[in-house]
Amino acid sequence: MTQKELIIIKTVAEEKSISGAAKKLYIAQPSLSQSVKKIEDSLGTPLFTRTPSGLSLTYAGECYYKTANQILKLYNDLETEVSDINNLKTGRIRLGITNHLGTVLLPPVLSTLFDIAPGLELEVAEDSSTVLEKKLLDGMLDIIVNHAPKYRDNPCINYNLITHDPFVVVMSKDHPIGKKAELIEGCRFPILDVSLLKDESFIFLQKDQRIRQVSDTILENAGICQPKIRLQVRSFGTAQLLAAQGVGVTFIPKQYISIFHVMDEEPAYYFMDEKYGGYWDTSIATLKNSFQSKAEKLLIKIVKEEITKGYY
Repeated sequence: MTQKELIIIKTVAEEKSISGAAKKLYIAQPSLSQSVKKIEDSLGTPLFTRTPSGLSLTYAGECYYKTANQILKLYNDLETEVSDINNLKTGRIRLGITNHLGTVLLPPVLSTLFDIAPGLELEVAEDSSTVLEKKLLDGMLDIIVNHAPKYRDNPCINYNLITHDPFVVVMSKDHPIGKKAELIEGCRFPILDVSLLKDESFIFLQKDQRIRQVSDTILENAGICQPKIRLQVRSFGTAQLLAAQGVGVTFIPKQYISIFHVMDEEPAYYFMDEKYGGYWDTSIATLKNSFQSKAEKLLIKIVKEEITKGYY
């Protein structure tokens, strides 16, 4: 039974006549009579009987009428809810974001979002880029803000790249290899040949973290396939602190230098040649060909604006 059929039977029952219902529905009387007969034939039972006072519902008709009212109310409620969602009065977004990006982006993003659409419900999941991508593919998230993998070959994910950030080598200021770095006029940091680090010990992040994956790519491209791992941590800030103290060498995105200050002693930073693939792209990822609500489009717009301000 369709919405149109439900409305036809409901209207005929309330008007108690085909002629009255036809006028109300702006349908020709013969056409409406045929529609009612077709519905009754499909159900295998009459819904109306003729009485001196007009059409009256049979027992089957009463059941149909009662259920039709319930279903049409659900239709109306759904249309209202969808309209509210489209007009940002309500709705839900499931957002995934990496831990660090969440720390720096969520306060300004959510402040702006809820000023515009206070009725929105937002569910936030903070995790590594790899875990967030899996949750997106599993249908557990609608949007993720993360750092895209180097090989974006998953046919189901659309990566909207926002910024491109090179990585830097981090080590103690008195590390002897630093003397081999090349100073270039106008360059913020000296350039270091990563292959010179082949005998060094490294401080790595965990394998599910994108910084670690980029670090592995850097060393692989430098021909260092079995690096000495001094220890593995989850915080890039901890890795930076340890590198400053001479515990080992690590890699971090250049943008992260400005948002994490080593209290006691600053480490030395070095750029590297592009051939080592030391970079990542911040992205907003969604499932390809998925419908985006007005609220989701608004959130994506706000996130883009905040990322391009360079706060992170």
